[in-house]
Amino acid sequence: MVEQPRKSLVWPLLCWSLLMAGGGVPAGVADDAHGGAAGPSAVLPTTADPGKAIAVTGDSFVCLKKMQAVRGFFVANLLDDLEATVAVATKPEGLRYPPGSVVQLIPTEVMVKHHEGWNAATNDWEFFELDVTEAGTRIKVRGTTEVVNKFGGNCFGCHQKAAPQWDLICEEGHGCDPLPIPDFLIHRAQRKDPRCK
Repeated sequence: MVEQPRKSLVWPLLCWSLLMAGGGVPAGVADDAHGGAAGPSAVLPTTADPGKAIAVTGDSFVCLKKMQAVRGFFVANLLDDLEATVAVATKPEGLRYPPGSVVQLIPTEVMVKHHEGWNAATNDWEFFELDVTEAGTRIKVRGTTEVVNKFGGNCFGCHQKAAPQWDLICEEGHGCDPLPIPDFLIHRAQRKDPRCK
């Protein structure tokens, strides 16, 4: 008798397969005129202070190989302060990331840190879901506490579980729920970033 796969493993793998193959905009989210190199994006309502925002477009996001690798994720800084971002990312006891920091695990989801006071609820982080192709990056969804990825996961809902010293960054031991996908699939997605070709 053949053992049936466990549902708890099948669903995440199916979702990850869809992620690797691309996918559409989540239901109920329409494109508007905010976007980058590869087209428009959906911008969800926020309670953010626009005076403390850093300008972010699809052009702000690059091939993961052009970013600084740190323990399996990637960082950059939109204000040309990569050294400060790397210093926090590599600090064993954790610290608040500087403005302009970009933190990314896979090509299609990313966090950007705005100036202090932009949004207190998210420690000034904005969450993005991206559409990436060889032509570039299109921002599909962006926002604060309300961003839900294409699989129904609320970005802030996961990241807020990180202990305070980790500034909403999820890694093993930071307090966040573990990812429902194996590391080899994450590494595969990182290697297959279409913008790197």
